[in-house]
Amino acid sequence: MSENLEIRIHGTAEKPTLIYLPGLHGDWTLIGGFRKCLGSRVRFVEFTYPRTLEWSLDDYAAAIEKSLAASGITQGWLLGESFGSQIVWALARRKNFLITGIILAGGFVKHPWHWAVRLTEIIFGWLPFSLLMLAMFAFMKYLRWRFRRSPENLADVDEFVARRTELDRAAAVHRLHLVAGSDPRPIARETKFPVHYLSGFIDPIVPWPFVRHWLKCHCPALRDCKIVPAADHIVLNTAPEKSAQQVLQWVET
Repeated sequence: MSENLEIRIHGTAEKPTLIYLPGLHGDWTLIGGFRKCLGSRVRFVEFTYPRTLEWSLDDYAAAIEKSLAASGITQGWLLGESFGSQIVWALARRKNFLITGIILAGGFVKHPWHWAVRLTEIIFGWLPFSLLMLAMFAFMKYLRWRFRRSPENLADVDEFVARRTELDRAAAVHRLHLVAGSDPRPIARETKFPVHYLSGFIDPIVPWPFVRHWLKCHCPALRDCKIVPAADHIVLNTAPEKSAQQVLQWVET
């Protein structure tokens, strides 16, 4: 493990606590616009994962529990983005942290396309890193265009690209392997915490119709599902204002 788990806390303890668990990229570099839109209405806690090739989902959950406890945080809402949703279910299973509620942002229970996760794991691990960096450069250009009027997001883009290394790619492949082997459906069926689902409409990575259907049929704790028309898989990043408004409505109700 080349790094430790990193935590940042914005806001004060008298506000509701919202804990952000990032997706496959594993850090807080795409959350600045969403954080700004939340304003001072919550205590926002965000994590960057270590670039580990060994941790299980349970290891991720245990490290997050330890970090939260060391910061004096004993309860809060869990906001699981994509891969982060799998850590949310691990935390729910462990029952060591007092969960106020769960929000899945582009998240899922068991990924509806298991074969696609396995295929992505193989391709992502096989492609030359130089080719991946070319794709990253194109993605960076797209993000700079999309967020040309948002200084917070533009600053995040620079940090996002700077963090992408060969070891970072290997850690992402390992996380894909964890997703492929994860099946928290029994946890979701039995959880008593209120569960909310948020997704962008344009999401070929985790197709929301399948996720929403399963949650409605099999998760009694599900309270609400919202699909944001103009957003994609990273809904918190591509529709920060609408996402923040919806999340705050859930957290403050």
